[in-house]
Amino acid sequence: MNDDHGSIFDGLAGGDSAQWAFGTDFEDPLAGVDTTVPEGVGHAELAAYCLMLGDDALIMSQRLTEWCSRAPDLEEDIALANVALDLLGQARLLLARAAAADPGVVPALPEGSPVPPEDALAFFRDAGQFRNVRLAEVANGDFAHVVVRLLLFSTARLALLERLAGSVDTVLAAVAAKGVKEVAYHRDWAGRWFLTLAQGTEESRRRLDDALAGLWPLLAELVTAHPVELALARSGAGVDPATLRADVDAVLGQVLAVSGVPRPPGGESDGSVGTGRDGGHTPALGDLLAEMQSVARAHPGGLW
Repeated sequence: MNDDHGSIFDGLAGGDSAQWAFGTDFEDPLAGVDTTVPEGVGHAELAAYCLMLGDDALIMSQRLTEWCSRAPDLEEDIALANVALDLLGQARLLLARAAAADPGVVPALPEGSPVPPEDALAFFRDAGQFRNVRLAEVANGDFAHVVVRLLLFSTARLALLERLAGSVDTVLAAVAAKGVKEVAYHRDWAGRWFLTLAQGTEESRRRLDDALAGLWPLLAELVTAHPVELALARSGAGVDPATLRADVDAVLGQVLAVSGVPRPPGGESDGSVGTGRDGGHTPALGDLLAEMQSVARAHPGGLW
């Protein structure tokens, strides 16, 4: 190296090494938005509801990012990355809303930690504190698996967001209105690939059938009401997911019929449905969080 010019990294290496964990230039995602909790809506219930919807998006996003550089071609690789980013954006807003509604849900961090509330919720809760449905967390399989999972997830989420756009909570209504456009694309992408795999080769059809059989029982959790969801629906802030069932069944039924794929048996609540909403998860979530949260937990007071 020429000493007269030094290194381009000199300016970066002179600071505190702790700067490499968390950024300091992130704006509050809810800056300028009225975060007043509407009259008749419980703060704790609203926060819990936002955690449910935010965790769904966060964990699904994380699973999709695992497909980066692994999809069948570059176009689909980028498509899956974009879907993951859409969901990550929804997760950030929903987790920030949860923290604004009830700051008590935010994990305690070392004094002076610069971690914003939505990041604290994402990176410093244990598996039992997450409220996502189990469909989002199960480990990735092959390409047919990601297609089926995204079709089931996006069909239910789109039906939810369409109704949530009328929420009395301004933040939820805004998130839903933007999310409808995003998730409509997610559902379309998954539906087109479902048809392609169903009517492709014997091998693609076999893989699709296997993925559908394994994931279909987890769909029920997305259209079965939890007490928190019922409370928010009564207040006008949320949606009773049971009211989504007819629309979800109709859309999936159409996709199955066009693809020539018989409807799998089951799919109804078996009594254990809802455990994800109550913090009961598969071992896969713990493995996912161990990787996703490792850097953040190693530097809880760090700065970028």
